[in-house]
Amino acid sequence: MNDQTPFRPKPEKEQRTAAKSGGSGVPPAVFLPPGSGLTIRQRRLPHWEVQEAVYFVTFRLVDSLPKHAIQGLVLRSEGIAATAARMNRTLTATERKKQNQLHARRVERTLDAGSGECFLRNPTVARTVASALKEFEGSRYRLFAWCVMPNHVHVLFQLIGKTSLRSLLHSWKSYSAKAANKILARNGEFWQREYHDHLIRDKTEFDRAVRYVMENPSKAGLRNWPWVRSWK
Repeated sequence: MNDQTPFRPKPEKEQRTAAKSGGSGVPPAVFLPPGSGLTIRQRRLPHWEVQEAVYFVTFRLVDSLPKHAIQGLVLRSEGIAATAARMNRTLTATERKKQNQLHARRVERTLDAGSGECFLRNPTVARTVASALKEFEGSRYRLFAWCVMPNHVHVLFQLIGKTSLRSLLHSWKSYSAKAANKILARNGEFWQREYHDHLIRDKTEFDRAVRYVMENPSKAGLRNWPWVRSWK
């Protein structure tokens, strides 16, 4: 998910070493390519974009967070801000990070509980989404791990060339939404418009993201769930 940690690129020498070896258990990847620049695109959520960077992205079905669940998440998230307001001060960087982490964990628990229609339980729909994720693998991006859950999707990948995060997510969601609606004989919005993205900065974050993706089905109580893969 997004966080507000300042962008600090690694030295070029360290970047080249990471790209060559990838580290133990990590495929060759430059986590923060030098000279690529950082762009922060603001919608409801801030999206940190760096050319050819590694990302962990989550996007979800339009009905995956019911209105009452969203209201509850907002009220809990406002607790830290309210405490700071009573003290007549703004949130510290640590408090903002904690607020974001708490919100992210609560969203994840709500999603894993299986709220909404869970259209991705349909094997044909799940297969269609998985196919969309793999369509331009190796040309526009490199897939490291992905998981199609009943009401949301996790993807760990690295952009290639001039492919932008925004255009890639639009491509995945647009194609899969049209195909899924046709399969389900329905109309209307399929995916939530927003998505959550986290810029992977180092091997530790990379390993954590891989584990999260691969363990998500079992933690959500889904046995022998077929729609999960890693590069290994």
